[in-house]
Amino acid sequence: MTSNQAMWMRVSKTWLLGCLTALALVGCGTRTINPVTGQQERSVMSEADEIREGAKAHQEVLKEYGVLKNDRVQNYVNDIGQRLAKISQRSQLKWTFTVLDSPEINAFALPGGYVYITRGIMAYLDSEADLAGVIGHEIGHVTARHGAQRATRQQDAALGVLLGNVLGAVLDAKGGGGIGQQIGQATQAVAAGNIARYGREQELQADGLGAEYLSRVNYDPRNMIDVIRVLKDQERFAAEVARAEGRPAPQGGNSWLASHPSNDQRLESINKIAAQYQAGKNYVDEGRVRYLQVIDGIAFGESPEQGLTRGRNFYHSALNFAMTASSGFRIVNEADQLNFVSPAGDAALIVQLAPPNAGRNHDEIIRNVVKPVSGRSDRYTLNGLQATHFTGAVAAQGGQRAVELTVATGAGGQNFLMIYAAKDAATLQRNRAALRETEGSFRGMSAQDTAAAKPWVLRTTALPRGGFSDLARTAPMTTLPEQQLKLMNGVYSTGAVQPGALVKMVVQ
Repeated sequence: MTSNQAMWMRVSKTWLLGCLTALALVGCGTRTINPVTGQQERSVMSEADEIREGAKAHQEVLKEYGVLKNDRVQNYVNDIGQRLAKISQRSQLKWTFTVLDSPEINAFALPGGYVYITRGIMAYLDSEADLAGVIGHEIGHVTARHGAQRATRQQDAALGVLLGNVLGAVLDAKGGGGIGQQIGQATQAVAAGNIARYGREQELQADGLGAEYLSRVNYDPRNMIDVIRVLKDQERFAAEVARAEGRPAPQGGNSWLASHPSNDQRLESINKIAAQYQAGKNYVDEGRVRYLQVIDGIAFGESPEQGLTRGRNFYHSALNFAMTASSGFRIVNEADQLNFVSPAGDAALIVQLAPPNAGRNHDEIIRNVVKPVSGRSDRYTLNGLQATHFTGAVAAQGGQRAVELTVATGAGGQNFLMIYAAKDAATLQRNRAALRETEGSFRGMSAQDTAAAKPWVLRTTALPRGGFSDLARTAPMTTLPEQQLKLMNGVYSTGAVQPGALVKMVVQ
């Protein structure tokens, strides 16, 4: 519940707000030369606009997600990024490369030369050349001015109304807002995220630029293919985990691949692009050992500051609370909320901290945050902690909207909101018992909870003679540990690792 927000959605909202504000001022745009293609294109953003808007959004990214506190990793990523940027078509930009302290498998870029890599994606890359491929791809989005093209396309789509909606959503979020407004904000965020995604042609162009940059600094451009294949395996692994847990396979998602479709046609295209840069070159050093040495010891998965998911349990030592998901429910930990999602994905218990100035007691919090027009409150205790359950209605466009939530005071004195959410009333009723069961597990951290809330870190080790099955016996992951270790080491679906070779391992 701190810095593990779905990355692209938050960044899209942050950048989109500034971008749309600029669009409202600049009108129809001007003709400019694209640095990559050399062709003229109409754009509503000048290079100065890109730099200015990117710098604003950069500060928001750092504030929202946090920077990985590891100088060795930061310097390593920055050195690779600066080498690639130096030979790009926009070497004159002041490039900034940052590793974010997030378990999300993600990488993204902002206009003006801001590139971000999460520690989460680094856990699944297998070499320095793989990392360079991801960074090169993101540099390609900036050099080809894909952000400016997106802004121009948004203006063409007549998004003046969306500007007002997003402005309102951001103001609501910063001010605490009401529950009804928060529901509207979620809908607007989804719209913004869908509009903000790059098109297939832009992704293919970024692939080609990434391969070009790799070749220029003497990495094998085929590592672009390896990166896509490894990350594509993430989707296959997620489906396998879902089957093992008895729930439907996830659709879409917020990982790097959510906006990076990786079908056979795309892989074929990347193969052709990479082949163009291979003639007459002998690429040798992929930097695998260097890479594994650098990432040795970084956190894997959630950090204690974000809260830790362990099977059906969630532990947050800093906020002094723990909860247990109902059977079949999955835990989705985001930056500003914790979600317990039903097996079908159609209902959830959403846990948030109440805004700091929401009220001195539960009644004031409900009145100030929920802003009900009608309803009733019932007081009780959850494992010795005071709680108030509210069922009622809030004002909505064209009438009223039902709302149900519980306000609970945690062992650390903070007030929490536990919001009942579902696609419709019938779905909520069908899941009510499971949602109440999950709510009923809300508790202060016990000694047993504290003992279970141990962070995980990456370590490098020699693969034992028994292979990944032997290694999995000591891994702390509870769901398909052998498959996850293979996924982390790039052999989930293809290839093999010989005993004695250096591999990544997770330890508690």
